[in-house]
Amino acid sequence: MTRFFMLLGLLFRIGFCCQETRGQDDSAAAVQLRQLLKRFPAADANQDGRLTREEALEFRRRMQSDGSVGQAKKKSSGGGAPREFGVDPGWELERFPEHAVCYLPPEEIRRIFATVSTGPAVISWDVPSDGARRVLGVGHSFMMPGYRTLPLIAAGAGLKQPLYTHTGGGITGSARFKWEQENGIFGFDGNPTPKLLASISNASWDAMTFGPYFNDRPEYFSCWIDFCLKYQPEMKFYISDAWPQLSQLQRNPESEDELTAEVIDRMGQERLQMSREILDVLRTQYPGKVFVLPTSDAMVLAAKYFLRGELPGVEGLHRVIGGRQKSLWADQLGHLGPGFDRLEGYVFYATLYGRSPELITQEIQFGGNNGYPGTALDAQFRRIAWQAVAGNSYSGVVDVNKDGLNDRPESSDSDASRR
Repeated sequence: MTRFFMLLGLLFRIGFCCQETRGQDDSAAAVQLRQLLKRFPAADANQDGRLTREEALEFRRRMQSDGSVGQAKKKSSGGGAPREFGVDPGWELERFPEHAVCYLPPEEIRRIFATVSTGPAVISWDVPSDGARRVLGVGHSFMMPGYRTLPLIAAGAGLKQPLYTHTGGGITGSARFKWEQENGIFGFDGNPTPKLLASISNASWDAMTFGPYFNDRPEYFSCWIDFCLKYQPEMKFYISDAWPQLSQLQRNPESEDELTAEVIDRMGQERLQMSREILDVLRTQYPGKVFVLPTSDAMVLAAKYFLRGELPGVEGLHRVIGGRQKSLWADQLGHLGPGFDRLEGYVFYATLYGRSPELITQEIQFGGNNGYPGTALDAQFRRIAWQAVAGNSYSGVVDVNKDGLNDRPESSDSDASRR
């Protein structure tokens, strides 16, 4: 499959080369066409032994439409988000198509989004006087709990949280998908929706957050980072590491007794390794700019707390296995159980502001009136979040003196982290 996409990438390069040299010296394109003919003799439609530009482009079109590229394949028996899917070979090239929105001037990007948006073309905030950070985000349903609760938690800390997101379900919320959608390239060719690009290029921001997705590559994030740094050189970037999922196991456990602390730890280490394959590349490429939102560490810790009987009110580990509503995980894919949106929000807050949520003294208005999560469980969520964030070397947060404040406030660049 990898070789297939490499060859299909050659088809795209030939298409671009032929377009650029049309009517000029096309020796480079001719060489590529001869190479292509050797690899794909079926591309020679009239079998005359010579591959033309038109035959190459038509062959490329057929290969794209035959279902091999761009169609997600759901492997898990439980369905859910696709884990195997084609990625447009244009990602293999050094540049995106020239009509990509990211290459346009800010005012033109703003104009384009204004034509497809019913709201403001640009969202902006002045520098917050309360120390809040202006945050952009993309992501899917694994990020939504944090995006929903972060503003509520920040309000409890005395901050009015600027947050502007472009999200979608499953693969449609991935960094790669949103980049293609906003730029009007590949699967969205000629139909851009530059929701975040318009505001990034026309307003000021402090941070951007991302959710992970299956088979991510560093370039799915670096394209966003490069665009942001072009306009906001001081921005920092945060990628969630999600959390353990049942798909990591060969089969679903027959009971929660099989989900021991050792098993949960191993699953957490696998998630850690997966996230670091991306983070290590980006952190080398952008020193001091890229950090993790350690939600996986938080959920692993929460599972251990539960196994020790230290999560008051929580009834089970996984609803799919144990059948209990008030569990850490709610379904086969691994969405969070009720109340755990607070834990993710606390992880977001602690990482972005370098401040333990345990230090928040005002009541946080989460809403709801069923008494769950109760005060005691909420306190545990705050404790776990800070333990996860301060304990992860990729978060940018260190708390050696155990005062609940980041010993390296430059990682968050926030006055709130120093209070």
